[in-house]
Amino acid sequence: MIKLAKLVSTFFGIGLFPLAPGTLASLVIVVLYKYYLCHLGWPLYLAILLFVIAAGVYFSSVYARSLNLKDPGKVVIDEVAGQLLALFLLRPDLVILGAAFIIFRFLDIIKPMGVKKLENLPAGWGIMADDLGSGLVVNILMQLAVLMFGL
Repeated sequence: MIKLAKLVSTFFGIGLFPLAPGTLASLVIVVLYKYYLCHLGWPLYLAILLFVIAAGVYFSSVYARSLNLKDPGKVVIDEVAGQLLALFLLRPDLVILGAAFIIFRFLDIIKPMGVKKLENLPAGWGIMADDLGSGLVVNILMQLAVLMFGL
């Protein structure tokens, strides 16, 4: 079970990358979205997002416990879920995707607007929730930008 938890939590080993693994995981999701995920219908995309969230909560909890750490840097499934939420229903335009990526990474690092408090949730929920909060904020901002500025 620990091996599976490591595989999922590190998003197939991306979390083991020595330099900015969370940023790399987010970038991989942007590329997957641009060329594949954006073509899925929104119900299927949402089902995948919910599956990633559920798997992330469970397996990140198992893996973090095995390492005796609250939120290991190797765990990047939270960035995967947050970036997926940030991109939900966005047009796969490079400017839009680039902006969503940069804003998500920025918000994930600074954790504004009470997002930091979400880390206090127990186990895997605490690992996942702050990134999901940031992803939700980014998605709302990007949807508003598209509506207001016609991006």
